Amino acid sequence: MEQTWIALLRGVNVGGTGKLPMADFRAALSAAGFGNVRSYIQSGNLVFTSDQDRATATSLIIKVMREQFDLERPVLLLTVDELRAALAANPFPEAGADPKTLHLIFLTGDISLDANGLRALCTQGEDFLLTGNTFYLHTPNGFGRSKPAEKLDRFLKAGAVTARNLNSCMKILALAES
Repeated sequence: MEQTWIALLRGVNVGGTGKLPMADFRAALSAAGFGNVRSYIQSGNLVFTSDQDRATATSLIIKVMREQFDLERPVLLLTVDELRAALAANPFPEAGADPKTLHLIFLTGDISLDANGLRALCTQGEDFLLTGNTFYLHTPNGFGRSKPAEKLDRFLKAGAVTARNLNSCMKILALAES
């Protein structure tokens, strides 16, 4: 059964690394059999339709990146319902006033969190919550200045990890629902 998938690629077109031309990548994914391939900004946010299951679609995206663009990057697939549920479960509704202050970090595989170690780094209203496969990090004074954001990979471990701010998540969901 065909459904809409959201693909979040880690480390694509960020800081001059992981170069992946989105127009060419969309065309390559369409040629590989995915339908209605669209992207949001240049940092690896894709929406497409497919009748493939999550594992098969993920493998095909990775194969296209590797074979046609010589790029190895983690790919995390979400259904529209999964992204919608992650947004609905937002434990920091105050971040709605400044959606770039909240990051949703999507996780797969075995997940471990050293909450005490991470909490020790939180200052000035910073907070976090792990719920299922989504980690929410609220940084009211900016993600770029946040010690918990900077050192997160020391305290949060998972199979695949990729983050998007609340604003991007809302726009990706709107694209997927359109």
